Amino acid sequence: MTADPVTPPSSYVTLGVGEDRFAVGVQTVREILDNSRPMAHLPNAPAFLQGVIDVRGCMVPVVDLRLKLGLPASTPTDDTRILVLDFTLVGRVLVIGLLVDRVFEVAEMQTDNLNVVPDIGIHWKSEFIQAIGRLDGRFIVILDLEHLFNSTEIASLQLQ
Repeated sequence: MTADPVTPPSSYVTLGVGEDRFAVGVQTVREILDNSRPMAHLPNAPAFLQGVIDVRGCMVPVVDLRLKLGLPASTPTDDTRILVLDFTLVGRVLVIGLLVDRVFEVAEMQTDNLNVVPDIGIHWKSEFIQAIGRLDGRFIVILDLEHLFNSTEIASLQLQ
């Protein structure tokens, strides 16, 4: 008798926005920066687009996750971070900075313990959510980057 194969855990970078905890796949995170870099603000940009920063000679658009999720803006603190994400959307590799209130850790979560989010009673768009997991007794919302940044918005962010 053989044992059932165990699904290996997936690694996520956990982050905070207000009191909520979110996560993105560790494979999408290129680097984590403090919020002290000079940022060029862009006229007539969408409210969630904070501006652009220079990351090793590459112009990277920075999106405020709070505003993107429809949450109120907040004042940056010493914990505020920019996650530089590198992911594929509609066959294109994108580099986008994601402004978050804080970054917690890299955590392992079993993929078979992740749940699909119900489409009721939440204050952000459910299509932005890939799944919900638990870590240390808290819910962690795993973001769906492909839906968070739809192709129309991405076309407006291509500044390179």
